[in-house]
Amino acid sequence: MGFPLLSLIVLTPAAGAAVLMFLRSDDAVRWTALGVTVLDLALCVAMLANFNTTTHEMQFTETRPWVPALGITYALGIDGISALFVFLTALLGSICVLASWVAIDRKVKEFMVSLLVMQALMLGVFCALDLFLFYVFWEAMLIPMYLIIGVWGGDGRVYAAFKFFLYTLAGSLLFLIGVIVLYFHGGETFDILALTAQDLPFQVQSWLFFAFLIAFAVKVPMVPVHTWLPDAHVQAPTAGSIILAGVLLKMGAYGFLRFSLPILPEASVHYSTLMLALSALAIIYGGLLALAQDDLKKLVAYSSISHMGFVTLGIFALNLRGIEGGILQMFNHGVTTGALFLFVGLIYERTHTRSMADYGGLMKAAPVYTAFLALFILSSMALPGTNSFVGELLVLSGGFAANLAVGAAAVLGALLGAAYLLGMYRKVALGPASVNARFKIRDVNAREMAAILPLAVFVLWVGLYPKPFLDIIDASVKHLLVQVHGKESGQ
Repeated sequence: MGFPLLSLIVLTPAAGAAVLMFLRSDDAVRWTALGVTVLDLALCVAMLANFNTTTHEMQFTETRPWVPALGITYALGIDGISALFVFLTALLGSICVLASWVAIDRKVKEFMVSLLVMQALMLGVFCALDLFLFYVFWEAMLIPMYLIIGVWGGDGRVYAAFKFFLYTLAGSLLFLIGVIVLYFHGGETFDILALTAQDLPFQVQSWLFFAFLIAFAVKVPMVPVHTWLPDAHVQAPTAGSIILAGVLLKMGAYGFLRFSLPILPEASVHYSTLMLALSALAIIYGGLLALAQDDLKKLVAYSSISHMGFVTLGIFALNLRGIEGGILQMFNHGVTTGALFLFVGLIYERTHTRSMADYGGLMKAAPVYTAFLALFILSSMALPGTNSFVGELLVLSGGFAANLAVGAAAVLGALLGAAYLLGMYRKVALGPASVNARFKIRDVNAREMAAILPLAVFVLWVGLYPKPFLDIIDASVKHLLVQVHGKESGQ
């Protein structure tokens, strides 16, 4: 197009954060932050409106020299694999500002600056076409997330933030080593597209696969490197939990799609059975842990481990239905689980408790709240007509085609999901109205509805008419499979 749309999308939140530094009024900070995130969302809508669904080629590309001596460039571009996540990041950014309007009442300016910087860095991860630039975005986003948890979190925030930082930093260091090895074995270039064209020896691929696996598995997170997630979610403010579940977890799965499969195809095929087994373990283990929780936030956090297991299962099924289902389920999970964390935050603001034992009969006190909560719970269960049904059906179809036992384990995980989600709704929304006797409960207001409605729209839109979303993904996934199976077979 000749217009630097992606740079504008990535840099708009950063520029907004700079503007916030000069504002004094908390209300001015909130409204400006909301305006910046809505503008960024509008730019992402324009990007999708002009996105060509018939090609797998990178679109809206920009390339400028950065460190010519090392071949490092400022290179941005998106394809069908990354386009939906750029949009999702911008959408959840606006919702996080709305969710923090009342919940964050101290150091408001610093919080909104951290949130906007975080959004800019996450957008950069999904747009980067230079491996070094990708690593800079990938690593730098730890800092604002650490601050969001450590400064504005709950009573155990320092421990949770430190644990989050240590786990993700350990994975990032292995990723950095992998990047350096890939640079020297891949023709001394950081160009991601050029690296996908390289034919690396299997031993090098294997070493890089496990280095990348640990880095990406921490982010997903996969069992057994998942233990930072419940602590981070429980202690993070509502916006932090939405960002964690909605975007940050997707970056691990995105790493598999952008690096492991196209650059390391032989290793990806060779170790796919291991990855399917780890995915099945996450699905069942996460579901069992969620089933045992009384804390609402912990329940949704452990459900994320289970749901992201479906994503990695779809990716390493290494077939069209599995990968398309995995990518769509990443988008769906961002919408649905982001909404569930929003709902936990809204009720926590009213009651200051997350224990399900303290609730009951919420439907009578807040009928609109409980009606929308039911929609998102049914979505998380993958009920037909909701977004997660389409993604989960494709994942299960691809999973059964790849490995019958893993597919059966995934079905068991889906049944566990229904058990803990319906159990949660029964305890919170139904039964005698004990909640109203303890707390003064009000239903959702206009600001909260503004945050809820966009997510509800996507639950029903993807569930009832998924074609536009699958069209965006399709060409890029077909090309990815050619890269994986073509290289792996020596073609």
